[in-house]
Amino acid sequence: MEVYPKEHLASEKVGRLLAVARGEEKADLVLKNARVTDLAGGRLWEADLAIAEGRIAGIGRYSGYREEDLRGAVVCPAFIDGHVHVESSMVSLPDYARAVVPRGTLGVVTDLHEIANVLGMEGIRYMLEVSRGLPLELHVMAPSCVPATPMETSGAVLGVEELEKLRQEGSVIGLGEVMNYPGVVAGEPEVLDKIRTYRGLPVDGHAPGLSGEELNAYVAAGILSDHECVTADEAEEKLARGMYVYVREGSTARNLEALLPTVLSGSPDRFLLVSDDVNPEDLSTRGHLDFLVRRAVELGIEPLRALRMVTVNPARRFGLPDTGELVPGYRADLVVLEDLKGMRVLQVYRAGEKVAQEGENLWVAPRVVRQAPASVHIAWDRIPGIALRAEGRKVRVIGVVPDQIVTESLVEDARVVEGWAVQDPARDLLKICVFERHRGTGNVGIGFVKGFGLREGAMASTVAHDSHNLVVVGASDEEMLFAARVVERMGGGQVVVRGHDILAELPLQVAGLMSTLPLEKVREGVKRLKEAARGLGCDLNDPMMALAFMALPVIPSLKITDRGLFDVGSFRHVPVFLSDPGSRADDLAR
Repeated sequence: MEVYPKEHLASEKVGRLLAVARGEEKADLVLKNARVTDLAGGRLWEADLAIAEGRIAGIGRYSGYREEDLRGAVVCPAFIDGHVHVESSMVSLPDYARAVVPRGTLGVVTDLHEIANVLGMEGIRYMLEVSRGLPLELHVMAPSCVPATPMETSGAVLGVEELEKLRQEGSVIGLGEVMNYPGVVAGEPEVLDKIRTYRGLPVDGHAPGLSGEELNAYVAAGILSDHECVTADEAEEKLARGMYVYVREGSTARNLEALLPTVLSGSPDRFLLVSDDVNPEDLSTRGHLDFLVRRAVELGIEPLRALRMVTVNPARRFGLPDTGELVPGYRADLVVLEDLKGMRVLQVYRAGEKVAQEGENLWVAPRVVRQAPASVHIAWDRIPGIALRAEGRKVRVIGVVPDQIVTESLVEDARVVEGWAVQDPARDLLKICVFERHRGTGNVGIGFVKGFGLREGAMASTVAHDSHNLVVVGASDEEMLFAARVVERMGGGQVVVRGHDILAELPLQVAGLMSTLPLEKVREGVKRLKEAARGLGCDLNDPMMALAFMALPVIPSLKITDRGLFDVGSFRHVPVFLSDPGSRADDLAR
């Protein structure tokens, strides 16, 4: 049975709610002496807030069976994350809720394409099942890109038939980020059919750098949001085309400061603050949407405007009923803040019941009974190895951009030993491989990467957006293969090795994406992985998160899939070696 029902009030309860609103009956709870946010008017009211039958009865002067003196603290609607992949927290959904609810988040709009790319419909239903009974409400967007592109191998395929079934079941509220933007712009029938299936519901976008006529075509297809803006000019153009701009401030991609000029000058109704991907360390230390709002205020965004971006705006964008504002009749999902400067969350209420106070949860998570199926199936007998015979003097190299998920497309001199192209740690030229782990195809994509800084050893992970194959980077083939085998034995996870020694490991038993361990233990595991990578020479803020995005073939510029190097600009696989070492441009244009 759900602890927090979503159904409308019965008529007798509505009658009592109205009686409380009129002041004729006592409220169940009154938050006295509050500063109540009016986010539509951009002001604060000094008033009481009355709650009855789990809903806001009125704002004014009320008495109740229970009364709590807030002594001037600020009351605002509970926070809603308008775009997040909860799987990226690497913890189970109940543990994710334990982390974000005390921070004021009671709703997340999540595109479950991470677990769907591994387990398909079964993965979506698994997440819906484990969300039952939580104070955190899961608003699911149907994954539009499973796989993200046809250029890689995923664990499942969700076509128009599956997406239509999800809509008919009422399990979803819209269509998740349409990452195949070249397919949209070109008018590919299958992509357009998916969008057409969700006509009348929100359809989210994913169009990094898209501009001009191509952007017009993307919007004309029915996509009215984007969370991939990295410059103010890009955000301004998308805003001018009628799009919602989701301002992302996650663990790897942090765009708030760059987009600030557009946020300050644009309509306050068209911006959302979203986390997208947040790792367990950031989640447990800096916080969730409370951190984003605090950061926005520090950068100069007016506090009530910043709060709009995590309350009213996501509720309206996604058509979420009875939430997002402090309105009589709306569900009493509330956050009590110490003030509007520090945005420190004092209390959190779900349907009028206090679920967190001073950072501590007051609810008990239901026990997760269902286990996710095994998800690592590598056909080693079909893999001859990862040695790369030299076919030229110049190689394409993925260039890591610190704290971003975009990469550079570099060209470097190959290091050739006895006819083989090998790693050159002295130049930070490492090998990177993606092993297909879903269908036992034996596919292995092999390439080179620069920016991880490993002098020795290897790192491996089954978190590899978006198809989540097994990605490995290392200073030697032997260490890379050893790291891959360790992850396979764990049933999915992340590892850092040196030689045949395991320096740090974190099992991720749920689809190779999430751990069954508590958040605190996952955070410690992530910390050990970082320290181990740092000890091998990697100075990236989050090496594993950076590694995970090397395999995402919808974010510029050069990436790698289980089928090889992938040039996002031309949207095709490209060879590792340049055929004409004297003409890079000619080769890239082939």
